[in-house]
Amino acid sequence: MASEEIVEEQDRSGAEGGSVVTDASSASSIPSVQAAADAVFYPLAPGYQVNVRSGPSTSSQLVKILPQNTRVAIRCQTRGETVSGPCGTTNIWDNIAPGQYVSDAYVKTGSSDFVTVRCA
Repeated sequence: MASEEIVEEQDRSGAEGGSVVTDASSASSIPSVQAAADAVFYPLAPGYQVNVRSGPSTSSQLVKILPQNTRVAIRCQTRGETVSGPCGTTNIWDNIAPGQYVSDAYVKTGSSDFVTVRCA
């Protein structure tokens, strides 16, 4: 089992973000550290705990539940099941870690469209 290192990050506005978990074996790698430093963190809709799913649908396995006031770094986005939430109705899902998706209907990205690259 690989050890992990927690790296505290800030979003581009300078507001305190969340934690990024990286594999310790790659922590010294410039591209990995730079990618974490460039991550933009988006807040969840205020007052909501958000389900993290293994795929872009509400029928995908529940991986975990994010607590209120969490900020997430979106790795990539993809289309999936349409969901209605406090940030609108959308079929965009945000990949926040390998095998972890949240509906964009619960993430305050400031856009009703894609805000980063599409998942491969």
